[in-house]
Amino acid sequence: MDLGLKGRTAIVCAASQGLGKASAMALAREGVNLIIVARRGDVLESAAEEIASATANRPKAVIADVTTNEGRDAILAACPAPDILINNAGGPPPGDFRKFEREDWIKALDGNMLAPIALIKATLDGMIARKFGRIVNVTSHAVKAPVAMLALSNGARTGLTGFVAGLARSVAEHNVTVNNLLPGTFDTDRLKSNLTALARNSSREVGAVTEEIRTANPTKRFGHPDEFGAACAFLCSSQAGYITGQNILIDGGAYPGTF
Repeated sequence: MDLGLKGRTAIVCAASQGLGKASAMALAREGVNLIIVARRGDVLESAAEEIASATANRPKAVIADVTTNEGRDAILAACPAPDILINNAGGPPPGDFRKFEREDWIKALDGNMLAPIALIKATLDGMIARKFGRIVNVTSHAVKAPVAMLALSNGARTGLTGFVAGLARSVAEHNVTVNNLLPGTFDTDRLKSNLTALARNSSREVGAVTEEIRTANPTKRFGHPDEFGAACAFLCSSQAGYITGQNILIDGGAYPGTF
């Protein structure tokens, strides 16, 4: 399917690895002009090279911390009028909420709620004026089914979800959509770190915990980042203009509810 995105411009945050890089790769294959963002320059440049090699479409790399005003200014200086915004950030650390201080909660909110809202604020009106906009926020399956050890993520990402629920309906008439993608257990470095923390907290071997989580999924596997990237690209497509305000769970059927 031609997603109707050739020549569009996109900002993809946290695009140096994992689900962000997979989303950028999928958009690059569609001919989107990409600005990819991450804090670590070496890893980001490596991702840019990989995307260029695979798609013959080289993204522009912007080294920036999206949680800071300076970082967001750098991103918007490189791309002041995106058609597509992919909000993504590494999740806060897992742990027992009793051990978290106020600073930990503020940092989680900055990364996973307030920074995405700031970028939406900076780019939304331009999308409305141009009568095309696609905003996708990468959140977590924990928004739908909270995980106790991910307390910081549960709180911050759910706050963003509530904000989006109100915003999306108010801009839909302008062909601007705002949706959230909720990844489950995808084969990424983030998953590996969470499994390591879970093993440590339960005094078990990482391999045993990993196998238990993997086989508990109805698919008997972890998701591949490319699968996530493809879903993200479709939500950005011209064909997805009637999908907005949604929380789309991509978890291999792990969530057991009807709704």
